[in-house]
Amino acid sequence: MKKALLVLLLFVTAVIQAQDTSEFKKETIEFIKLTGSGAAFDNAISQIGAMVSDANKEAYQKEANTTLDGLYDKLADLYMTEFTQSEIKELVAFYHTDLGKKLAEKQLSLTQKGMMLGQSWGMELQGIAQKYN
Repeated sequence: MKKALLVLLLFVTAVIQAQDTSEFKKETIEFIKLTGSGAAFDNAISQIGAMVSDANKEAYQKEANTTLDGLYDKLADLYMTEFTQSEIKELVAFYHTDLGKKLAEKQLSLTQKGMMLGQSWGMELQGIAQKYN
């Protein structure tokens, strides 16, 4: 009887943990989407799809979009190793504010501009390094 009770308790604990993890993952995916990543992914699909013939664009778009769920799932796993469920909830709440929405809207453009600044800076550093060779 004790063994059966122990097995039942372990099973119930595992089910509860799986539900918690599932909810945590859903919240994490919501956070990722709120940050503006969806727009960046859509942009990437469009840019890569520019080389696809017009006759195949619709099929490409459809298949490319099916890859997003897997990408979001993997990104959620990544974020879940760095943030607690409580922290993700706070981030989701932030991205629902006006300031959070503004940040999400501007994030892709800021990232692109920041990458250009970083490239320019890298070239400047290369010039300095060459001076000391």
